[in-house]
Amino acid sequence: MLEKLGLIPISSIIKNKSIQNFLFLAIIQSSNVLISIISMPLLIQGIGVDQFGLVNLALSIIILLNIMVGFGYNLSAPREVAISQNDKKALSHLVSNVFSAKILLAGFATFLILVGVFGLNLFKEYQVILVYSVFLLFSEATLPLWFFQGMEKMKLISIANVFSKLLFLMGIVLFIHSPELSKWVNFMMGFTGLLINLFLLAYIHTFLQIRFYRPQFSAIWASLKENILFFFSNLASHISINGGLIILSFFANAETLGMYSLAERVVMVLRLFPSMIVQAIFPNASKLYKKDEHSFHRFLRLVYIRVLIGGAMIATAAYLAAPWIIRILSRSELSESVTYLQLLSPLIFISCLNIPNITMMLVADLKQLLFKASWMMGLYMIIVTSILTYYFGGVGLCYGILSTEIVAYIICMALLFKRTPKLFHGFYS
Repeated sequence: MLEKLGLIPISSIIKNKSIQNFLFLAIIQSSNVLISIISMPLLIQGIGVDQFGLVNLALSIIILLNIMVGFGYNLSAPREVAISQNDKKALSHLVSNVFSAKILLAGFATFLILVGVFGLNLFKEYQVILVYSVFLLFSEATLPLWFFQGMEKMKLISIANVFSKLLFLMGIVLFIHSPELSKWVNFMMGFTGLLINLFLLAYIHTFLQIRFYRPQFSAIWASLKENILFFFSNLASHISINGGLIILSFFANAETLGMYSLAERVVMVLRLFPSMIVQAIFPNASKLYKKDEHSFHRFLRLVYIRVLIGGAMIATAAYLAAPWIIRILSRSELSESVTYLQLLSPLIFISCLNIPNITMMLVADLKQLLFKASWMMGLYMIIVTSILTYYFGGVGLCYGILSTEIVAYIICMALLFKRTPKLFHGFYS
């Protein structure tokens, strides 16, 4: 009825490509979080707390190496795909070179793990688990998320991701029942992901008529050189976002670490909101920027207003619901965790402030600015949070992380204003 009256154009909203991208990215991320929550108690019951910790330790190393496997293609490739949507030949060469580059990087990362385990005898407590985890590297290498983002066809890959995670969960339920089977946990996650990715590649080739050519090593080398700043930017961002717990470990006891990590996990899930927005609007924003900067700025302003409202609502809800959230997750009253969650809740809104700056850097291919901003933010985070954590513990860490997001916003604005005043004034004027 409302739609017929013209008050809420529901059909036009749903048909919007950027909104569709966001919704399907939300499905992907929410399914990942849900499966993670369901699998945790099953794994702890099946393999025990000690082996569960080693499995996660191996996974953390793989996640770090996956940044190298991705090598910034998650930022650069969707833009190139969006621009070449209607040129099958150019798209085929792009797809072939990106997949070849990522598979080579996965092979190199696997080589580093094997050298560390068998050559240098590192990772002694979980060597076998880590070696069996290398399938996750190739799962990352063959994941065509960047392709479907650029093509603005996210429905299929969101369904495939959910199916992959359900296969992994079924594998845990059916096969993981004792500590000696812990080596198969990450293996199954990587294998199921790789299997589904291969089906997606077959779909891309058969139905979207994308040919897979032999890798052009000169083109791959050129793309790696172009993406190296994106790689270091991603690395710095990973440190800035996930380094807080490591810093706290130097100054706090295990109980405080547990309290903080519980609140941090909730905030990190909610913090996916601004990153999903950037990923969702990036392909359309790239096309608009290339065709008409005025339309690009108008589109970005419209998105920005709505995102700020959404971010404020999520942050407020997280603050008010903090006691209930912690009680549900921990099944106990943990006042310290509630305090940390309430202190960190504004992070969701503050991180939304920087969306237009990051989007403008990406569509204008300002890799140097993104690199500078990421490492300046990373250095600030390490120095300031270390000092605040030393004097004020977990509360100091929360304030340090909040201030890092504010400083990141200021840094990005200053760099854009200095380097590209026309682009800066086009949006902020």
